[in-house]
Amino acid sequence: MATQTHDTKLLPVGRDRISTDDVITVASPYDGSVVGQVPRCGPDQVDDAVEVARHVPDEEPLPAWRRAGILDEASRRLADPDTAERFARTLAGEAAKPIATARQEISRAVNTFAFSAAEARRVSGEMVPLEASPNGEGKLGFALRVPIGVVGAISPFNFPVNLVAHKVAPALAAGCPVVLKPASQTPLSAVALADLLMDECGLPPGWLSVVTGGGRDVGEAIVAHPGIAMLTFTGSADVGWSIREKAPRKKVGLELGNNAPVIVEPDGDWEAAARKISVHGYSHAGQSCISVQRVLVHQSIAQDFTEALAEHVRSLRVGDPQEEDTEVSALISAADRDRVASWVDEAVSGGATVQAGGEVRDGLLAPTVLTGVTPDMRVCRDEVFGPVVGVQAYETYDEALHLAGDTRYGLQAGVFTKDLGKALRAMQELHFGGVLVGEVPTWRADQMPYGGVRDSGNTREGPAYAVEEMTELRMIVLQA
Repeated sequence: MATQTHDTKLLPVGRDRISTDDVITVASPYDGSVVGQVPRCGPDQVDDAVEVARHVPDEEPLPAWRRAGILDEASRRLADPDTAERFARTLAGEAAKPIATARQEISRAVNTFAFSAAEARRVSGEMVPLEASPNGEGKLGFALRVPIGVVGAISPFNFPVNLVAHKVAPALAAGCPVVLKPASQTPLSAVALADLLMDECGLPPGWLSVVTGGGRDVGEAIVAHPGIAMLTFTGSADVGWSIREKAPRKKVGLELGNNAPVIVEPDGDWEAAARKISVHGYSHAGQSCISVQRVLVHQSIAQDFTEALAEHVRSLRVGDPQEEDTEVSALISAADRDRVASWVDEAVSGGATVQAGGEVRDGLLAPTVLTGVTPDMRVCRDEVFGPVVGVQAYETYDEALHLAGDTRYGLQAGVFTKDLGKALRAMQELHFGGVLVGEVPTWRADQMPYGGVRDSGNTREGPAYAVEEMTELRMIVLQA
């Protein structure tokens, strides 16, 4: 893949281009090769971007029909085979996302823009029946949905296109300018997406500014800036809740971590569960907040299930993300690889057994299956964010529900059972943002209300729900 250099002529910030001599060099997590460069920005560039964003709705107004058209065009452009492949190759380079998985992400982003375009056409409000009370007689009331203001968006490295789309597209649909800080490990695709929106889809400059840099300079400047009305953040729980504390007067939407549990009952299709977990526990090296991490399987099928899962996992193709048959590649950094490997070693020291993987080969952590894990181990208690799945046997369904819910997280959980009563109990008793029956918790459709509770967040993504978060009601009263 050719190196991408985004200099002062290419990186859009406000109406102008960034002027800075310092750069961030983006390297492939797989082999360390340089895949691109972007400017290293700071608080001054954030100030410039916010200042332009605050005034652009008046100077370059975008009525709903134009916003919808721009988002529709973005969806069409991303769906173009050549454009989609270019973006997928960028993902494979900067994030070490296997190329087949990268193509799936681009396909999802196509839908995210299309759903956002639909929402732009129906942002309205609601009638309020004032005459339902005596003092409202002779008055007409309605509440308009109006843009909340400038949205500050901070996106993670693991879905550098689709999670940017989930922040930018609904904000534009709602009529809000966006100041975006992409992850410093994966900024190239975000810059390319901004270029696509402005150069090919008709988005006026200033409606989207990409400010590349680190969390301590750009990120903190966005969080603290008084000109930003709403923050939307996807990342770790610790960072997310610290942002919430630092910005008490802003609206803050958080989509945070998880340690996704799956319950496998003997009456469920445990063979299908093993196949799905072997994919969704390890896709993009387990670097998804809804990657399967904890598998709770009934003791009567635990041995057969584990053998099937381990066999599937051992067959996963590990290697170069640019190769067509690669299924698992590198974690985002060597430090993350070493951290995850140390957690595996710690679990083994505590009594767990490695059934597959567990070792580092050619710099890559092999997809790993652990049995005999316990809730106090970090591979169960915390978010691994790596290619590791722990399997624990249980005796009763009550025990399984307790173990699944015994976590500070609450994003999504899954249960495999054909018993409707057990499925209903899971829906009612598991305190998660989403409960999936007959499916792994890694499954997501981009139009659904996606988000968590407890330490997993405080908001719902999905264009219809994000647009609602990014608008506020303005009450209008007319005296007859």
